[in-house]
Amino acid sequence: MQRPFRLRHADDFARLRAHGQRWSHPLVSLSVAPNALDHNRYGFVVSRRQGNAVARNRARRLMREAVRHSHGRLRAGFDMVLVARNVISDHPYTEIREALEGLFRRAGLWMDAERAEAAEEAKR
Repeated sequence: MQRPFRLRHADDFARLRAHGQRWSHPLVSLSVAPNALDHNRYGFVVSRRQGNAVARNRARRLMREAVRHSHGRLRAGFDMVLVARNVISDHPYTEIREALEGLFRRAGLWMDAERAEAAEEAKR
């Protein structure tokens, strides 16, 4: 994921934890708060309870890839933190991607294909 789309500062994570809205799924938890930018920023959290570094990095890569595929269909102007649950590394990528898409829909961030194309046209 490109640098402008990443959340990296502890202050951003703390702001989302304190003031963001949360949605949960058995695999992933999502916190969302608006930002003053014209694009989204994403943060990924995987606890050490997930296992060794290999398992944590795999969980992070799976979530990052699912977000990369969904990024173009999400409304812009939000900071999002995705927190992996303990069972995420036991599931295939397709289930993780479906879980994230479901969370994005519940959060009201998902745009249908026509709205996504119109938003892309407006950017050009």
